[in-house]
Amino acid sequence: MQLDGLDYNTGREKLRLKAYGRNIQQLVESCMSLPTKRERQLCAEEIISIMRRTIPSTQNQKDRMPVLWYHLALMSDFKLDIDYPVEIVREDKMATAPDRIEYTNKRRMPIRHYGRLLFEMFQQLKEMPEGPARDRLVQVTAGQMYRSLVMWGMATADKEKVASDLARFTDGAIQIDPKDLRFEVANGSNKRKKKKK
Repeated sequence: MQLDGLDYNTGREKLRLKAYGRNIQQLVESCMSLPTKRERQLCAEEIISIMRRTIPSTQNQKDRMPVLWYHLALMSDFKLDIDYPVEIVREDKMATAPDRIEYTNKRRMPIRHYGRLLFEMFQQLKEMPEGPARDRLVQVTAGQMYRSLVMWGMATADKEKVASDLARFTDGAIQIDPKDLRFEVANGSNKRKKKKK
């Protein structure tokens, strides 16, 4: 609400950089209206000096100057015609989206909760000859499958589901009786506590 005689910030034009305040914004606008480039240049250098004192910084003055000049350009909406001592990159060029980065693994997984590594293990199991090494890898893979099902909160986290998925994702190469699967529980909750006599 704008009342006659009352000048509130809410009724004024929005500041581009609030940190410097409305007075410096008005100085920048006055600088833009000066008729000659020389006058605008001298005025801009004085504004930079004021900006430097307005917001003290722990930065080295040499390192901080490019930032101040960029802020000046930003407050003038890049319309202040002077010779900037540093390169000024327009805001619209800075805001351009970067090029899309292609995902390196383009193979789709039918079941995301098992993850890429388990599907690599399924592939390895398909190619392995029968023997103790494959039997051990089956147990390790089945254990990780069970943990993944539990971690994702699947209601079907049981031996039957794991055995079924093992057969499915190894194209039938691994056929195992669910009773033969042994899952190691990390917290030891499957161990019975002996009663003290």
